[in-house]
Amino acid sequence: MAKQTMGKDDNGVFHPGKGKPSGVNKEESGAGIQATPPEKMDEYLEVTEKYFVNDDELDPSVPVRHPNRNTSKGEDRYKNGENKEETNKSNNQTFTEERAPVVAEQLPGVLTRERFKELADYKADYCISIFLGSHSSGVEVNEHFDPINFKNQLQEVSRRLSDKGHDQAFIERLLEPGFELVRDNDFWTELSPGLAVFIADGFFKYIKMPVVPTEELVIEPSFYVTPLIPIMASTEYFYLLVISKQCAKLFKADAWGMQIVPVEGLPQSIEEVKRVSGLDATTYRSSESGRRAPAVSLPGSVHGGGGGNPDGKDNMLVYFEAVDDLLWDKVLHKENAPLLLAAVEYEIPIYKSACDYHNIWPVALTGNYERAQTHELYQEAKKVMQPYFDQRVNKALELYMNNSANGKTSSIAADIIPATYYSQVSHLFVCKGEHIWGTFDEMNMQLQFHDTPDEDGEDLLDNAVEKTLANGGEVFLLEKEKMPVESQLAAIMRF
Repeated sequence: MAKQTMGKDDNGVFHPGKGKPSGVNKEESGAGIQATPPEKMDEYLEVTEKYFVNDDELDPSVPVRHPNRNTSKGEDRYKNGENKEETNKSNNQTFTEERAPVVAEQLPGVLTRERFKELADYKADYCISIFLGSHSSGVEVNEHFDPINFKNQLQEVSRRLSDKGHDQAFIERLLEPGFELVRDNDFWTELSPGLAVFIADGFFKYIKMPVVPTEELVIEPSFYVTPLIPIMASTEYFYLLVISKQCAKLFKADAWGMQIVPVEGLPQSIEEVKRVSGLDATTYRSSESGRRAPAVSLPGSVHGGGGGNPDGKDNMLVYFEAVDDLLWDKVLHKENAPLLLAAVEYEIPIYKSACDYHNIWPVALTGNYERAQTHELYQEAKKVMQPYFDQRVNKALELYMNNSANGKTSSIAADIIPATYYSQVSHLFVCKGEHIWGTFDEMNMQLQFHDTPDEDGEDLLDNAVEKTLANGGEVFLLEKEKMPVESQLAAIMRF
């Protein structure tokens, strides 16, 4: 067999050729090196024949240790008086510096513009963006649907990078944090409706999205961030008041969730109001503000279910007035957000007659919500309030239509993409799931489109989104049927 000289590691320690018996390939002469004992030669040749295809090629079926694994655990390397403790310390330090593990980091489920920009601006040879729908319960969790789907995406990344000629060691190092996440069983039982994962060399971050994204896998020199538009922080929020004879709870909600608002002293019944104030229905006046005149009796009947006698409704009015006064003084006097009421149908007009707040949402949640779970209550409230959250995009679409005849709108990619770089776009409408591949030379204003993502270009549509936001514009990610025109993108121009 061909003879090779053993190499030294950083600490001057010799190691045998990788994967071969330690007696093979040693020089038979030289200081400090012993020749293979004749009686052992047959044994070594038998082992070599078993595990090697030829002199230098290991049989593919032989399991090989990970390249980062310490292959020098034996004590024989310290026979010459080498200090084991110092050597281990040196090896560990080198490993830490060269192979520091990449820890998966979770980003907030609702992004600020600053956080969005950090992701959008990240550059590397390969930035991998994966978007998946995910599940927090049901048969999909029991059948491990999500980790299997994510593992398949990682394997697809591996295939694509391998096709580009990258060696397996680089690919394994790049994707190792992802496969570690696949094995984290707890992670896959605590998911949101969507999952976004961003991977680069030495970089691994993920977002549990409160919305379901279109499934995507994109590999380019920057992260694909357009699907994150729906989870960017917005200013819209509303209040929800659950009110009944024995309950008063205030919540604050936005496009992503809802939390209870603690209000100290908020009465929970007419009995509590009477006990605290010592007043009855005909003499009640707010002790907090003194804004209200004495309560008057209501008509004998109020439309809706419930019935009851006038005195009972007078008492309810007193109770609702006390609730409204406290909410006004503690929370609502500086607010302009809508207030959504949740109550039994006949109680709603009574509360409205007691309420001083000017912005009660015209549609209410009708029913008994005293014991409703917060997440269930929020889902019902969000459906009622959806027109409120759609106001911004509806106004933008209306503005597009109003400007469609004066030359300040466009649906031509060749016009819009360069305009986003030069702060000309105020509103950008992007069709969900679309891509436009190519390159744009900002200095020379040269735009080139590609037919596929495999021509060393970028997603120009994604770049247009980033540039519009960076220049203070607004971006709306829409379903195809909601686009203002039949196009992958459309824009309102500043000039």
